[in-house]
Amino acid sequence: MITLSNISIQFGKRVLFSDVNLKFTGNNCYGIIGANGAGKSTLIRMLSGELDPTRGTIGIGTGERLSVLEQDHFKFDETNVIETVMQGHSELWAIKTEKDNIYLKADFTDEDGIRASELEEKFAEINGWNAESDAAALLSGLGIAEDKHYMLMKDLSGKEKVKVLLARALFGNPDNLLLDEPTNDLDLETVMWLENFLANYENTALVVSHDRHFLDSISTYTVDIDYGKIKLFAGNYSFWYESSQLALRQQQTQNKKAEDKRRELEEFIRRFSANVAKSKQATSRRKMLEKLNVDEIQPSTRRYPGIIFTPLREPGNMILEVSGLSKTTDDGKTLFADVNFNIEKNDKIVFVSRDPRAMTSFFEIINGIDNNYKGSFRWGETITTAYLPLDNSAFFENGLNLLDWVAQFSDDTLESNLRSYLGKMLFSGEEVYKKSQVLSGGEKMRCMIIRMMLANANVMTLDSPANHLDLESIQAFNNTLTNFKGNILMSSHDREFIQTVCNRIIEFTPKGIIDKHMDFDDYITSEDIKATQDRMYN
Repeated sequence: MITLSNISIQFGKRVLFSDVNLKFTGNNCYGIIGANGAGKSTLIRMLSGELDPTRGTIGIGTGERLSVLEQDHFKFDETNVIETVMQGHSELWAIKTEKDNIYLKADFTDEDGIRASELEEKFAEINGWNAESDAAALLSGLGIAEDKHYMLMKDLSGKEKVKVLLARALFGNPDNLLLDEPTNDLDLETVMWLENFLANYENTALVVSHDRHFLDSISTYTVDIDYGKIKLFAGNYSFWYESSQLALRQQQTQNKKAEDKRRELEEFIRRFSANVAKSKQATSRRKMLEKLNVDEIQPSTRRYPGIIFTPLREPGNMILEVSGLSKTTDDGKTLFADVNFNIEKNDKIVFVSRDPRAMTSFFEIINGIDNNYKGSFRWGETITTAYLPLDNSAFFENGLNLLDWVAQFSDDTLESNLRSYLGKMLFSGEEVYKKSQVLSGGEKMRCMIIRMMLANANVMTLDSPANHLDLESIQAFNNTLTNFKGNILMSSHDREFIQTVCNRIIEFTPKGIIDKHMDFDDYITSEDIKATQDRMYN
Protein backbone atom coordinates (compact mmCIF):
# COMPACT_ATOMS: atom_id res chain seq x y z
CA MET A 1 0.00 0.00 0.00
CA ILE A 2 1.21 3.51 -0.86
CA THR A 3 -0.33 6.63 0.66
CA LEU A 4 0.07 10.21 -0.63
CA SER A 5 -0.84 12.97 1.83
CA ASN A 6 -1.10 16.61 0.66
CA ILE A 7 1.56 16.06 -1.99
CA SER A 8 2.71 18.99 -4.13
CA ILE A 9 5.71 19.34 -6.41
CA GLN A 10 7.01 22.27 -8.40
CA PHE A 11 10.15 23.19 -10.31
CA GLY A 12 10.82 26.88 -9.98
CA LYS A 13 7.50 28.61 -10.60
CA ARG A 14 6.05 25.66 -12.49
CA VAL A 15 3.64 23.57 -10.41
CA LEU A 16 3.21 20.04 -11.79
CA PHE A 17 0.49 19.05 -9.31
CA SER A 18 -0.63 20.03 -5.83
CA ASP A 19 -2.81 18.94 -2.88
CA VAL A 20 -2.74 15.28 -3.91
CA ASN A 21 -4.31 12.82 -1.44
CA LEU A 22 -4.46 9.25 -2.72
CA LYS A 23 -4.13 5.68 -1.47
CA PHE A 24 -2.94 2.85 -3.70
CA THR A 25 -3.92 -0.54 -2.28
CA GLY A 26 -3.10 -4.19 -2.86
CA ASN A 27 -4.64 -6.42 -5.54
CA ASN A 28 -4.93 -3.41 -7.84
CA CYS A 29 -2.99 -2.15 -10.84
CA TYR A 30 -3.12 1.59 -11.44
CA GLY A 31 -2.58 2.82 -15.01
CA ILE A 32 -1.09 6.34 -14.96
CA ILE A 33 -2.05 8.61 -17.87
CA GLY A 34 -1.48 12.26 -18.73
CA ALA A 35 -0.28 14.49 -21.53
CA ASN A 36 3.45 14.68 -22.27
CA GLY A 37 5.06 16.77 -19.53
CA ALA A 38 2.13 16.39 -17.13
CA GLY A 39 4.31 14.63 -14.55
CA LYS A 40 3.79 10.87 -14.97
CA SER A 41 7.47 9.96 -14.63
CA THR A 42 7.88 12.58 -11.90
CA LEU A 43 5.15 10.84 -9.89
CA ILE A 44 6.96 7.49 -10.26
CA ARG A 45 10.26 9.08 -9.19
CA MET A 46 8.60 10.57 -6.09
CA LEU A 47 6.97 7.29 -5.11
CA SER A 48 10.31 5.50 -5.51
CA GLY A 49 12.08 8.00 -3.24
CA GLU A 50 14.35 9.27 -6.00
CA LEU A 51 12.69 12.71 -5.87
CA ASP A 52 11.32 14.53 -2.83
CA PRO A 53 7.96 16.31 -3.05
CA THR A 54 7.90 20.05 -2.43
CA ARG A 55 5.26 19.48 0.25
CA GLY A 56 3.47 16.53 1.80
CA THR A 57 4.41 12.98 2.68
CA ILE A 58 4.51 9.58 0.98
CA GLY A 59 4.04 6.46 3.10
CA ILE A 60 4.49 2.77 2.35
CA GLY A 61 2.87 -0.02 4.36
CA THR A 62 4.89 -1.21 7.36
CA GLY A 63 7.42 -3.86 6.38
CA GLU A 64 6.46 -3.66 2.69
CA ARG A 65 9.00 -3.80 -0.11
CA LEU A 66 8.96 -1.45 -3.10
CA SER A 67 10.49 -2.31 -6.47
CA VAL A 68 11.13 0.04 -9.41
CA LEU A 69 11.93 -0.60 -13.08
CA GLU A 70 15.48 0.73 -13.52
CA GLN A 71 15.82 3.23 -16.41
CA ASP A 72 19.64 3.22 -16.64
CA HIS A 73 20.39 0.39 -19.06
CA PHE A 74 24.15 0.49 -18.38
CA LYS A 75 24.09 0.51 -14.58
CA PHE A 76 24.77 -3.21 -14.15
CA ASP A 77 27.10 -3.83 -17.11
CA GLU A 78 29.77 -5.52 -14.95
CA THR A 79 27.25 -7.82 -13.19
CA ASN A 80 26.04 -11.11 -14.60
CA VAL A 81 22.42 -11.48 -15.63
CA ILE A 82 21.12 -13.77 -12.88
CA GLU A 83 22.74 -11.68 -10.14
CA THR A 84 21.34 -8.47 -11.63
CA VAL A 85 17.86 -9.93 -11.24
CA MET A 86 18.44 -11.26 -7.71
CA GLN A 87 19.85 -7.92 -6.55
CA GLY A 88 16.40 -6.48 -7.21
CA HIS A 89 15.46 -7.92 -3.79
CA SER A 90 17.97 -5.87 -1.77
CA GLU A 91 17.28 -7.54 1.58
CA LEU A 92 17.71 -11.03 0.15
CA TRP A 93 20.89 -10.04 -1.66
CA ALA A 94 22.37 -8.39 1.44
CA ILE A 95 21.73 -11.54 3.51
CA LYS A 96 23.17 -13.80 0.82
CA THR A 97 26.27 -11.64 0.42
CA GLU A 98 26.96 -11.47 4.17
CA LYS A 99 26.55 -15.19 4.81
CA ASP A 100 28.61 -16.11 1.73
CA ASN A 101 31.43 -13.84 2.97
CA ILE A 102 31.31 -15.45 6.41
CA TYR A 103 31.70 -18.93 4.91
CA LEU A 104 34.72 -17.71 2.91
CA LYS A 105 36.59 -16.60 6.02
CA ALA A 106 39.75 -18.55 6.78
CA ASP A 107 39.49 -17.85 10.53
CA PHE A 108 35.85 -18.89 11.05
CA THR A 109 34.90 -18.19 14.73
CA ASP A 110 32.07 -19.26 17.01
CA GLU A 111 30.57 -15.77 16.61
CA ASP A 112 30.69 -16.24 12.83
CA GLY A 113 28.86 -19.53 13.23
CA ILE A 114 26.11 -17.92 15.31
CA ARG A 115 25.75 -15.06 12.82
CA ALA A 116 25.69 -17.45 9.87
CA SER A 117 22.94 -19.46 11.56
CA GLU A 118 20.88 -16.31 12.04
CA LEU A 119 21.36 -15.34 8.41
CA GLU A 120 20.44 -18.82 7.19
CA GLU A 121 17.17 -18.58 9.12
CA LYS A 122 16.35 -15.18 7.62
CA PHE A 123 17.39 -16.41 4.17
CA ALA A 124 14.99 -19.35 4.40
CA GLU A 125 12.16 -17.10 5.64
CA ILE A 126 12.31 -14.99 2.47
CA ASN A 127 12.56 -18.04 0.22
CA GLY A 128 16.23 -17.43 -0.50
CA TRP A 129 17.04 -21.00 -1.45
CA ASN A 130 14.67 -20.77 -4.41
CA ALA A 131 15.87 -17.29 -5.42
CA GLU A 132 18.17 -18.39 -8.23
CA SER A 133 15.62 -20.76 -9.80
CA ASP A 134 12.89 -18.09 -9.44
CA ALA A 135 15.11 -15.53 -11.16
CA ALA A 136 15.85 -18.01 -13.95
CA ALA A 137 12.13 -18.69 -14.42
CA LEU A 138 11.42 -14.96 -14.74
CA LEU A 139 14.20 -14.54 -17.28
CA SER A 140 12.97 -17.50 -19.34
CA GLY A 141 9.40 -16.16 -19.25
CA LEU A 142 10.70 -12.87 -20.61
CA GLY A 143 12.55 -14.57 -23.43
CA ILE A 144 16.15 -14.59 -22.10
CA ALA A 145 17.67 -17.94 -23.06
CA GLU A 146 19.30 -20.03 -20.31
CA ASP A 147 22.73 -19.85 -21.95
CA LYS A 148 22.70 -16.07 -21.30
CA HIS A 149 21.77 -16.19 -17.60
CA TYR A 150 25.42 -16.07 -16.47
CA MET A 151 26.72 -13.65 -19.08
CA LEU A 152 27.68 -10.11 -18.12
CA MET A 153 24.99 -7.51 -18.75
CA LYS A 154 27.33 -5.56 -21.05
CA ASP A 155 27.37 -8.51 -23.46
CA LEU A 156 23.59 -8.42 -24.01
CA SER A 157 21.75 -6.47 -26.69
CA GLY A 158 19.80 -3.36 -25.71
CA LYS A 159 16.46 -5.18 -25.91
CA GLU A 160 17.77 -8.08 -23.82
CA LYS A 161 18.93 -5.63 -21.14
CA VAL A 162 15.41 -4.18 -20.99
CA LYS A 163 14.01 -7.65 -20.31
CA VAL A 164 16.57 -8.35 -17.57
CA LEU A 165 15.81 -5.03 -15.86
CA LEU A 166 12.12 -5.88 -16.01
CA ALA A 167 12.82 -9.28 -14.42
CA ARG A 168 14.81 -7.45 -11.73
CA ALA A 169 11.79 -5.25 -10.92
CA LEU A 170 9.39 -8.21 -10.79
CA PHE A 171 11.69 -10.51 -8.82
CA GLY A 172 10.64 -11.62 -5.35
CA ASN A 173 6.98 -10.62 -5.59
CA PRO A 174 7.41 -7.03 -4.28
CA ASP A 175 4.55 -5.54 -2.25
CA ASN A 176 4.64 -2.37 -4.35
CA LEU A 177 5.74 -2.26 -7.99
CA LEU A 178 6.49 0.88 -10.05
CA LEU A 179 6.88 0.49 -13.82
CA ASP A 180 7.57 3.45 -16.14
CA GLU A 181 6.96 2.49 -19.80
CA PRO A 182 7.71 -1.22 -19.25
CA THR A 183 6.71 -2.28 -22.79
CA ASN A 184 9.27 -0.07 -24.56
CA ASP A 185 11.53 -2.24 -26.76
CA LEU A 186 9.62 -5.42 -25.88
CA ASP A 187 8.41 -7.79 -28.59
CA LEU A 188 4.73 -8.69 -28.73
CA GLU A 189 5.20 -12.11 -27.13
CA THR A 190 6.96 -10.57 -24.11
CA VAL A 191 4.32 -7.85 -23.78
CA MET A 192 1.64 -10.56 -23.66
CA TRP A 193 3.61 -12.41 -20.98
CA LEU A 194 3.84 -9.21 -18.92
CA GLU A 195 0.12 -8.51 -19.39
CA ASN A 196 -0.69 -11.92 -17.96
CA PHE A 197 1.77 -11.47 -15.09
CA LEU A 198 0.31 -8.11 -14.03
CA ALA A 199 -3.32 -9.12 -14.58
CA ASN A 200 -2.77 -11.79 -11.93
CA TYR A 201 -0.53 -9.71 -9.66
CA GLU A 202 -2.00 -9.60 -6.16
CA ASN A 203 -0.05 -6.65 -4.73
CA THR A 204 0.06 -2.94 -5.60
CA ALA A 205 1.29 -1.92 -9.06
CA LEU A 206 1.51 1.53 -10.69
CA VAL A 207 2.27 1.62 -14.40
CA VAL A 208 2.98 4.44 -16.85
CA SER A 209 2.41 3.42 -20.46
CA HIS A 210 1.34 4.79 -23.85
CA ASP A 211 0.17 1.31 -24.89
CA ARG A 212 -3.63 1.38 -24.59
CA HIS A 213 -4.14 -2.35 -25.06
CA PHE A 214 -1.59 -3.02 -22.35
CA LEU A 215 -3.25 -0.53 -19.97
CA ASP A 216 -6.67 -2.02 -20.67
CA SER A 217 -5.40 -5.52 -19.97
CA ILE A 218 -3.81 -4.76 -16.60
CA SER A 219 -5.54 -1.75 -15.00
CA THR A 220 -8.24 -1.82 -12.37
CA TYR A 221 -7.94 1.94 -11.87
CA THR A 222 -6.83 4.89 -13.99
CA VAL A 223 -4.73 7.66 -12.45
CA ASP A 224 -5.26 10.81 -14.53
CA ILE A 225 -2.72 13.65 -14.24
CA ASP A 226 -4.42 16.67 -15.76
CA TYR A 227 -3.97 20.42 -15.29
CA GLY A 228 -2.11 20.23 -12.02
CA LYS A 229 -4.36 17.65 -10.37
CA ILE A 230 -4.24 13.88 -9.97
CA LYS A 231 -7.57 12.07 -10.00
CA LEU A 232 -8.33 8.39 -9.50
CA PHE A 233 -11.03 6.65 -11.57
CA ALA A 234 -12.31 3.08 -11.39
CA GLY A 235 -11.74 1.19 -14.61
CA ASN A 236 -9.12 0.92 -17.32
CA TYR A 237 -8.07 3.42 -20.00
CA SER A 238 -10.86 2.60 -22.45
CA PHE A 239 -13.48 3.03 -19.76
CA TRP A 240 -11.94 6.36 -18.69
CA TYR A 241 -11.78 7.59 -22.31
CA GLU A 242 -15.26 6.51 -23.38
CA SER A 243 -16.92 7.66 -20.17
CA SER A 244 -15.19 11.05 -20.21
CA GLN A 245 -16.22 11.55 -23.86
CA LEU A 246 -19.82 10.65 -22.98
CA ALA A 247 -19.76 13.11 -20.07
CA LEU A 248 -18.35 15.81 -22.38
CA ARG A 249 -21.15 15.26 -24.91
CA GLN A 250 -23.68 15.48 -22.09
CA GLN A 251 -22.10 18.70 -20.85
CA GLN A 252 -22.42 20.18 -24.32
CA THR A 253 -26.12 19.27 -24.41
CA GLN A 254 -27.31 21.91 -21.98
CA ASN A 255 -31.01 21.14 -22.23
CA LYS A 256 -30.73 17.47 -21.29
CA LYS A 257 -32.44 16.63 -18.02
CA ALA A 258 -30.35 15.48 -15.08
CA GLU A 259 -32.22 12.19 -14.72
CA ASP A 260 -31.74 11.43 -18.43
CA LYS A 261 -28.00 12.04 -18.10
CA ARG A 262 -27.78 9.76 -15.09
CA ARG A 263 -29.75 7.02 -16.86
CA GLU A 264 -27.45 7.25 -19.89
CA LEU A 265 -24.34 6.99 -17.70
CA GLU A 266 -25.71 4.02 -15.79
CA GLU A 267 -26.52 2.23 -19.04
CA PHE A 268 -22.96 2.92 -20.25
CA ILE A 269 -21.52 1.40 -17.06
CA ARG A 270 -23.71 -1.71 -17.48
CA ARG A 271 -22.59 -2.19 -21.08
CA PHE A 272 -18.93 -1.72 -20.24
CA SER A 273 -19.16 -4.06 -17.26
CA ALA A 274 -20.61 -6.75 -19.50
CA ASN A 275 -17.66 -6.37 -21.89
CA VAL A 276 -15.20 -6.63 -19.00
CA ALA A 277 -16.87 -9.82 -17.79
CA LYS A 278 -16.29 -11.37 -21.23
CA SER A 279 -12.68 -10.24 -21.48
CA LYS A 280 -9.59 -12.44 -21.28
CA GLN A 281 -8.49 -10.80 -18.04
CA ALA A 282 -8.05 -12.85 -14.92
CA THR A 283 -11.12 -13.09 -12.68
CA SER A 284 -9.48 -10.88 -10.04
CA ARG A 285 -9.49 -7.98 -12.52
CA ARG A 286 -13.17 -8.14 -13.46
CA LYS A 287 -14.30 -6.31 -10.33
CA MET A 288 -12.90 -2.94 -11.36
CA LEU A 289 -16.27 -1.25 -11.85
CA GLU A 290 -18.12 -2.69 -8.85
CA LYS A 291 -17.78 0.38 -6.65
CA LEU A 292 -18.06 3.02 -9.37
CA ASN A 293 -20.29 5.97 -8.58
CA VAL A 294 -21.99 7.58 -11.58
CA ASP A 295 -21.13 10.98 -10.13
CA GLU A 296 -17.41 10.16 -10.55
CA ILE A 297 -17.74 10.25 -14.34
CA GLN A 298 -16.64 13.70 -15.50
CA PRO A 299 -15.56 15.19 -18.82
CA SER A 300 -11.80 15.39 -19.25
CA THR A 301 -10.13 18.74 -19.80
CA ARG A 302 -7.58 17.02 -22.07
CA ARG A 303 -7.23 18.40 -25.61
CA TYR A 304 -7.22 16.03 -28.58
CA PRO A 305 -5.71 16.95 -31.96
CA GLY A 306 -8.03 17.20 -34.95
CA ILE A 307 -6.69 14.65 -37.44
CA ILE A 308 -8.69 14.63 -40.67
CA PHE A 309 -7.70 12.76 -43.84
CA THR A 310 -9.73 13.66 -46.95
CA PRO A 311 -8.73 11.72 -50.11
CA LEU A 312 -9.21 13.79 -53.28
CA ARG A 313 -10.43 10.71 -55.13
CA GLU A 314 -11.64 7.22 -54.33
CA PRO A 315 -9.10 4.46 -55.04
CA GLY A 316 -9.91 2.14 -57.92
CA ASN A 317 -9.85 -1.66 -57.84
CA MET A 318 -6.10 -1.88 -58.55
CA ILE A 319 -4.20 -0.64 -55.50
CA LEU A 320 -0.77 -2.29 -55.34
CA GLU A 321 0.70 -5.36 -57.00
CA VAL A 322 3.89 -6.91 -55.56
CA SER A 323 5.79 -9.57 -57.54
CA GLY A 324 8.80 -11.59 -56.42
CA LEU A 325 10.02 -8.91 -54.04
CA SER A 326 13.12 -9.78 -51.98
CA LYS A 327 15.33 -7.77 -49.66
CA THR A 328 18.68 -8.69 -48.10
CA THR A 329 20.64 -6.52 -45.66
CA ASP A 330 24.23 -5.42 -46.28
CA ASP A 331 25.44 -8.15 -43.93
CA GLY A 332 23.60 -10.82 -45.95
CA LYS A 333 20.52 -11.38 -43.79
CA THR A 334 17.29 -12.06 -45.68
CA LEU A 335 14.45 -9.83 -44.45
CA PHE A 336 11.90 -11.25 -46.90
CA ALA A 337 12.07 -13.32 -50.06
CA ASP A 338 9.91 -13.89 -53.14
CA VAL A 339 6.99 -11.83 -51.80
CA ASN A 340 3.87 -11.89 -53.97
CA PHE A 341 0.49 -10.30 -53.15
CA ASN A 342 -2.12 -7.87 -54.39
CA ILE A 343 -3.78 -5.21 -52.27
CA GLU A 344 -7.47 -4.87 -52.89
CA LYS A 345 -9.96 -2.11 -52.29
CA ASN A 346 -10.83 -1.59 -48.59
CA ASP A 347 -7.78 -3.55 -47.40
CA LYS A 348 -6.25 -2.13 -44.23
CA ILE A 349 -3.14 -4.22 -43.70
CA VAL A 350 -0.75 -4.57 -40.80
CA PHE A 351 2.68 -5.91 -41.77
CA VAL A 352 4.53 -7.86 -39.09
CA SER A 353 7.81 -9.74 -38.77
CA ARG A 354 10.17 -11.03 -36.11
CA ASP A 355 12.68 -8.59 -37.62
CA PRO A 356 11.20 -5.06 -37.59
CA ARG A 357 13.65 -4.00 -40.30
CA ALA A 358 11.56 -5.99 -42.77
CA MET A 359 8.58 -3.63 -42.57
CA THR A 360 10.69 -0.47 -42.77
CA SER A 361 12.57 -1.84 -45.79
CA PHE A 362 9.33 -2.78 -47.55
CA PHE A 363 7.80 0.65 -46.93
CA GLU A 364 10.96 2.39 -48.18
CA ILE A 365 10.92 0.24 -51.33
CA ILE A 366 7.29 0.93 -52.29
CA ASN A 367 7.75 4.65 -51.54
CA GLY A 368 10.75 4.92 -53.85
CA ILE A 369 13.37 5.53 -51.14
CA ASP A 370 15.23 2.19 -51.34
CA ASN A 371 16.16 0.95 -54.82
CA ASN A 372 18.36 -1.94 -53.67
CA TYR A 373 15.97 -4.91 -53.96
CA LYS A 374 14.90 -7.73 -56.24
CA GLY A 375 11.45 -8.13 -57.78
CA SER A 376 8.91 -5.48 -58.65
CA PHE A 377 5.86 -3.57 -57.48
CA ARG A 378 3.24 -1.46 -59.26
CA TRP A 379 0.77 1.10 -57.92
CA GLY A 380 -2.65 1.52 -59.50
CA GLU A 381 -3.36 4.51 -61.73
CA THR A 382 -5.84 6.07 -59.28
CA ILE A 383 -3.56 5.82 -56.27
CA THR A 384 -2.05 8.74 -54.36
CA THR A 385 0.08 7.95 -51.33
CA ALA A 386 1.15 9.54 -48.06
CA TYR A 387 4.06 8.05 -46.11
CA LEU A 388 4.87 8.33 -42.41
CA PRO A 389 8.47 7.03 -42.08
CA LEU A 390 9.97 5.47 -38.99
CA ASP A 391 12.81 8.01 -38.99
CA ASN A 392 11.62 11.55 -39.73
CA SER A 393 14.78 13.42 -38.65
CA ALA A 394 15.72 14.48 -42.19
CA PHE A 395 12.52 16.54 -42.43
CA PHE A 396 13.54 18.78 -39.52
CA GLU A 397 17.12 19.78 -40.35
CA ASN A 398 16.30 22.93 -42.30
CA GLY A 399 15.75 25.32 -39.38
CA LEU A 400 12.38 26.58 -40.65
CA ASN A 401 9.73 27.81 -38.24
CA LEU A 402 6.52 25.78 -38.14
CA LEU A 403 4.59 28.09 -40.48
CA ASP A 404 7.29 27.83 -43.15
CA TRP A 405 7.74 24.12 -42.49
CA VAL A 406 4.07 23.38 -43.19
CA ALA A 407 4.09 25.75 -46.21
CA GLN A 408 6.53 23.35 -47.95
CA PHE A 409 3.71 20.85 -48.34
CA SER A 410 0.71 23.11 -49.01
CA ASP A 411 -0.57 24.69 -52.22
CA ASP A 412 -2.30 27.34 -50.12
CA THR A 413 0.41 29.19 -48.19
CA LEU A 414 -1.80 31.88 -46.66
CA GLU A 415 -0.92 32.19 -42.98
CA SER A 416 -4.55 31.66 -41.96
CA ASN A 417 -4.60 28.29 -43.77
CA LEU A 418 -1.27 27.19 -42.31
CA ARG A 419 -2.34 28.24 -38.82
CA SER A 420 -5.55 26.26 -39.30
CA TYR A 421 -3.60 23.02 -39.84
CA LEU A 422 -1.17 23.79 -37.03
CA GLY A 423 -4.08 24.59 -34.74
CA LYS A 424 -5.69 21.23 -35.49
CA MET A 425 -2.48 19.63 -34.20
CA LEU A 426 -2.48 21.84 -31.06
CA PHE A 427 0.15 24.38 -32.15
CA SER A 428 -1.22 27.84 -31.41
CA GLY A 429 -0.19 31.44 -30.78
CA GLU A 430 3.56 32.06 -30.79
CA GLU A 431 4.27 28.32 -31.03
CA VAL A 432 3.93 28.55 -34.82
CA TYR A 433 7.25 30.44 -34.88
CA LYS A 434 9.11 27.66 -33.07
CA LYS A 435 12.07 26.32 -35.07
CA SER A 436 11.51 22.81 -36.44
CA GLN A 437 14.86 21.42 -35.27
CA VAL A 438 14.05 22.02 -31.57
CA LEU A 439 10.75 20.13 -31.60
CA SER A 440 10.22 17.14 -29.33
CA GLY A 441 9.65 13.69 -30.83
CA GLY A 442 5.89 14.01 -30.29
CA GLU A 443 5.76 17.48 -31.86
CA LYS A 444 7.66 16.23 -34.91
CA MET A 445 5.17 13.38 -35.30
CA ARG A 446 2.27 15.85 -35.18
CA CYS A 447 3.98 17.88 -37.92
CA MET A 448 4.39 14.75 -40.04
CA ILE A 449 0.68 14.05 -39.61
CA ILE A 450 -0.05 17.59 -40.92
CA ARG A 451 2.09 16.72 -43.95
CA MET A 452 -0.04 13.62 -44.51
CA MET A 453 -3.29 15.57 -44.09
CA LEU A 454 -2.15 18.03 -46.79
CA ALA A 455 -1.40 15.17 -49.23
CA ASN A 456 -5.12 14.25 -49.53
CA ALA A 457 -3.98 10.70 -50.34
CA ASN A 458 -6.12 7.60 -50.70
CA VAL A 459 -3.41 5.19 -49.46
CA MET A 460 -1.63 5.69 -46.14
CA THR A 461 1.70 3.99 -45.41
CA LEU A 462 2.47 4.21 -41.70
CA ASP A 463 5.66 2.90 -40.09
CA SER A 464 5.01 2.75 -36.32
CA PRO A 465 2.47 5.60 -36.19
CA ALA A 466 2.13 5.60 -32.39
CA ASN A 467 5.85 6.30 -31.78
CA HIS A 468 6.51 9.39 -29.63
CA LEU A 469 2.83 10.38 -29.49
CA ASP A 470 0.94 10.92 -26.25
CA LEU A 471 -2.25 8.97 -25.54
CA GLU A 472 -4.47 11.81 -26.75
CA SER A 473 -2.75 11.98 -30.15
CA ILE A 474 -2.70 8.18 -30.43
CA GLN A 475 -6.43 8.00 -29.67
CA ALA A 476 -7.29 10.74 -32.19
CA PHE A 477 -5.05 9.13 -34.86
CA ASN A 478 -6.63 5.74 -34.18
CA ASN A 479 -10.19 7.09 -34.44
CA THR A 480 -9.42 8.76 -37.77
CA LEU A 481 -7.79 5.69 -39.32
CA THR A 482 -10.68 3.47 -38.21
CA ASN A 483 -13.01 5.57 -40.37
CA PHE A 484 -10.57 6.23 -43.24
CA LYS A 485 -12.15 5.42 -46.62
CA GLY A 486 -8.96 4.51 -48.45
CA ASN A 487 -6.28 1.85 -47.94
CA ILE A 488 -3.85 1.59 -45.03
CA LEU A 489 -0.49 -0.20 -44.98
CA MET A 490 0.89 -0.15 -41.48
CA SER A 491 3.37 -1.56 -39.00
CA SER A 492 2.83 -0.92 -35.30
CA HIS A 493 3.57 -2.12 -31.77
CA ASP A 494 0.21 -0.71 -30.63
CA ARG A 495 -2.18 -3.68 -30.53
CA GLU A 496 -5.21 -1.45 -30.12
CA PHE A 497 -4.27 0.39 -33.31
CA ILE A 498 -3.92 -2.88 -35.19
CA GLN A 499 -7.01 -4.53 -33.73
CA THR A 500 -9.35 -1.61 -34.44
CA VAL A 501 -7.96 -0.48 -37.82
CA CYS A 502 -6.70 -3.51 -39.74
CA ASN A 503 -8.59 -6.33 -41.46
CA ARG A 504 -5.63 -8.17 -43.00
CA ILE A 505 -2.26 -9.39 -41.71
CA ILE A 506 0.83 -9.97 -43.86
CA GLU A 507 3.86 -11.39 -42.07
CA PHE A 508 7.28 -11.19 -43.70
CA THR A 509 9.56 -14.16 -43.14
CA PRO A 510 12.85 -15.23 -44.76
CA LYS A 511 10.89 -17.91 -46.67
CA GLY A 512 7.96 -15.88 -47.98
CA ILE A 513 4.85 -14.42 -46.36
CA ILE A 514 1.90 -15.45 -44.23
CA ASP A 515 -1.17 -13.63 -45.55
CA LYS A 516 -4.45 -13.78 -43.61
CA HIS A 517 -7.74 -11.89 -43.55
CA MET A 518 -8.53 -12.30 -39.87
CA ASP A 519 -8.76 -10.66 -36.46
CA PHE A 520 -5.29 -9.76 -35.12
CA ASP A 521 -5.90 -11.11 -31.61
CA ASP A 522 -6.92 -14.43 -33.18
CA TYR A 523 -3.82 -14.35 -35.37
CA ILE A 524 -1.36 -14.00 -32.49
CA THR A 525 -3.04 -16.73 -30.43
CA SER A 526 -3.65 -19.26 -33.25
CA GLU A 527 -1.74 -22.54 -32.87
CA ASP A 528 -1.95 -23.08 -36.64
CA ILE A 529 -0.30 -19.71 -37.27
CA LYS A 530 2.42 -20.51 -34.72
CA ALA A 531 3.17 -23.79 -36.48
CA THR A 532 3.41 -21.97 -39.82
CA GLN A 533 5.70 -19.34 -38.30
CA ASP A 534 8.03 -22.00 -36.90
CA ARG A 535 8.29 -23.54 -40.35
CA MET A 536 8.88 -20.21 -42.13
CA TYR A 537 11.53 -18.87 -39.75
CA ASN A 538 13.49 -22.08 -39.12
